[in-house]
Amino acid sequence: MKPKVIVADDHRLVAEGIVKILEKEYSVVATPADGRSFIEAVEKFHPDLTLVDISLPLLNGLDACRHVKKSCPEVKIIILTMHAEQHFVNEAFRVGVGGYVLKTSLADELLFAVNEVLQGRTYISPVVTQGMVDQALESTTQAPKRPTITPIVMLSLRQREVLQLVAEGKSNKEIASAINVTVKTIEFHKARISKELGVRTTAELTKQAISLGLIDMPEVSPTPNVHPN
Repeated sequence: MKPKVIVADDHRLVAEGIVKILEKEYSVVATPADGRSFIEAVEKFHPDLTLVDISLPLLNGLDACRHVKKSCPEVKIIILTMHAEQHFVNEAFRVGVGGYVLKTSLADELLFAVNEVLQGRTYISPVVTQGMVDQALESTTQAPKRPTITPIVMLSLRQREVLQLVAEGKSNKEIASAINVTVKTIEFHKARISKELGVRTTAELTKQAISLGLIDMPEVSPTPNVHPN
């Protein structure tokens, strides 16, 4: 029996391309397009492995993976993303993923990564690894800096959920309905988020959400190069 895989990506052409790469060796049981649907699909199908984009609507990929690791800890996860920045990589492995692959990778690398993670090993795209090495080498030649706390560390999981939905243009009522709390609770969370991030307006909150990878830039994203050979 083929291992079961879920592909979570809101760009349908990307998802279809990934399915074509995988379908000979794996059974793709679902292709959810947002973070909440991804969680539901995992709990329904109990896949062997999931491929997840970071910038998913309604709930970003990293926070969706946190939920999955609590409800279905045995499910293996690979992040498949355009984000090569080290703080995203660090956060992904703190969540408990087994692999981190860039969408600019070729099909052979993706298939290799899937096999490695299914075998219980870890895989990181060489481009990402080289960037981390370069950053480490650069830090050794500079004066030591005080460690900084990124905004994503300061915010709780629920606060990140609220921030993402605010940035996606949802009203307080819509956000309250989405996460099953009261409007007053949403107002409280928004006030705390604004205080933590030192911002006031929705536009500033949206900018912070983009910088954290909770939502994509409004422009059209570059066409990924993950494709069959």
